[in-house]
Amino acid sequence: MEIIMKPIGYVKCDIKERHQAPRHCSISDREGVIEILPQYEEGLYRIGERSRIVVIFNFHKSKGSPLQQYPSGGKRRKGVFSICSPDRPNSIGMSVLELLRVEGNKLYVKNIDMIDGTPVLDIKPYKPPNVDNK
Repeated sequence: MEIIMKPIGYVKCDIKERHQAPRHCSISDREGVIEILPQYEEGLYRIGERSRIVVIFNFHKSKGSPLQQYPSGGKRRKGVFSICSPDRPNSIGMSVLELLRVEGNKLYVKNIDMIDGTPVLDIKPYKPPNVDNK
């Protein structure tokens, strides 16, 4: 079975290389912009009512995927599904970002752990249990 996904937009930020990216969105205070392609802009209707969003993206600089790897700074090898490595079997990433503001097709976000030019595959509302999301 072949699965084909097309980007709905791209990340714009000052992180240009993989080694510059924070290891996880939960430890990042970096800001950036997600620019949604014009044909998908209508799907942003009322997204500004959210304080956080889940962004599904493609690790477009991934170099393949050994199923066991050494996590960044780690001394013990672990399975790829137990770490946050960008080198994965399907090169799919997910981050929970703070939504700062929306201007047309541009989402201004915080907690970026992606690099400039990262293709965005989908955006979903972040709905933690028992937490008010605006």
